[in-house]
Amino acid sequence: MSPSPTTRAPLRRAEIVIDLAAIRNNVARLREHVRTPLMAVVKADGYGHGLVEAGRAAREGGAEWLGVASADEALALRAAGDTGRLLAWLIMPSEPAEELIAADIDVTAYTIADLEKFAAAGDALGSIPRVQLKIDTGLSRGGSSFAEWTNMVARARILEAEGAIRVTGIWSHFASSEDPDDPANESQEKVFAEALAIAADAGLRPEVRHLANSAGALLRPGARFDLVRVGIATYGIDPAPGVGGSPWPELGLVPAMTVRAELAMVKQIEAGAGVSYNHTWVAEEPTTVGVVPAGYAEGIQRSAGNRAEVWVDGARRPVRGTVCMDQVVIDLGSDEVEPGSEVVLWGTGADGEPTAQDWAEASGTIAYEVVTRIGGRMKRRHVDTEQEGADR
Repeated sequence: MSPSPTTRAPLRRAEIVIDLAAIRNNVARLREHVRTPLMAVVKADGYGHGLVEAGRAAREGGAEWLGVASADEALALRAAGDTGRLLAWLIMPSEPAEELIAADIDVTAYTIADLEKFAAAGDALGSIPRVQLKIDTGLSRGGSSFAEWTNMVARARILEAEGAIRVTGIWSHFASSEDPDDPANESQEKVFAEALAIAADAGLRPEVRHLANSAGALLRPGARFDLVRVGIATYGIDPAPGVGGSPWPELGLVPAMTVRAELAMVKQIEAGAGVSYNHTWVAEEPTTVGVVPAGYAEGIQRSAGNRAEVWVDGARRPVRGTVCMDQVVIDLGSDEVEPGSEVVLWGTGADGEPTAQDWAEASGTIAYEVVTRIGGRMKRRHVDTEQEGADR
């Protein structure tokens, strides 16, 4: 098998390689499947894949919208040249709104105070802010409570009639969409429908109504409305692993992230030798161990000790002992592996290497956390496997 573009480059101490072609193609396939306009969510530095680069690749794949949490993320996308529709949804009370509005960014209001703030900012600029209203349908996180919703939409309509704002969207967020049997899904859809009816009675006619995240978009077609917000699936990671009847296997999405490192050292140890801090693993027979130069300072979960595997020289190799701040020890058995060899912590899984989902299961967490936490001293490198030599 010929080496992939991610492995042709010289090895570095430890790095995160992001395939932009995977992001682009994942978005295109998702759009084709859901047959609904798509918002690619690129918050948290593109789920660890790079905010600007992931956003650009998602646009190339056909994403009509990008979604971020913070004002800084939205403004960074604009500064990098993105001009498409862009929604930010976690604007702090202390943050001025003028820069966001001037940058043509849709902002999210949770409260009447938010509406007033955005209207005042628009007045100061001589422009009409584009505002989306979020209703809390059962996550009990951000968004207007249902008890306050009637007052919220009434005030939004007055401000819209005065030309102070324009309501471009109404939205909410699922709590358990990755679990199709959770009754919370039906309950939230019902509350969202009621909230939309109240808004319509108040005279609001938003461009987009959106509720579905990645799992909702794939598992609940009736929740797609006018727009779906696709986060983790953009990056080729299943939002609902193990769920029966999911269309995921047929979509052909590819994980965009590969985490790789140079094997720092190889040495033999004797039976009875304890490995790493507190000797949580003891060799039952002589074996060869290798040192991987990445640890919890890079975002490797300590809980993965003695449970996760990596890929070295065509085989999976178990992590032995406690994950350290800078290093992980792996068991190479009786194989002869040279220092400097490539270690793939996780990748696409196409050749048998572990995936981010494998590491999530080994760590007792979710793949979202695995990919967004990785970093530290690792360098991130962007490649495009459809454009030979087009490293970015």
